[in-house]
Amino acid sequence: MSTPSPLRINAALPVDRRSRLMELAHEVNFDEGTRLFQEGGHADRFWIVRSGTVTLDVHVPGRRAAVIETLGAGELVGCSWLFKPYTWRLGAEAMTPVRAYEFDAVGVRALMDADTAFGSALGHWVGQVLAHRLQAARIRLLDLYAPHGSGSLL
Repeated sequence: MSTPSPLRINAALPVDRRSRLMELAHEVNFDEGTRLFQEGGHADRFWIVRSGTVTLDVHVPGRRAAVIETLGAGELVGCSWLFKPYTWRLGAEAMTPVRAYEFDAVGVRALMDADTAFGSALGHWVGQVLAHRLQAARIRLLDLYAPHGSGSLL
């Protein structure tokens, strides 16, 4: 039996905290190829994938954007909404048709401030996601750009 990923909302947030968050959700759909956000843009919302896949990418000057990670059902798309200056650090694109829950960042941050237990739980989850994505980005960029056979792992 597999253990649910702590990065997916169902495993990351207790039922009561998840219910509070979902009260702020509204459903959205994205066609394949739709850019959800671009690196450097204003981070005013985030999503939890219901179905489909979203890729996270990073701009590489003079090259195609490097895909860092592919996200699926139950996963958080967008973390920059939580940290000033609320600017996207990565880009995101729907790789398949995507159904998602969308959240207004201002409303969620206000709820986090008003309910500290909720804020702590949500902040902890976003922190776990960020730590995972940092490691995924490091590994992916090493795969793409590190000298092969050098044995260096930085």
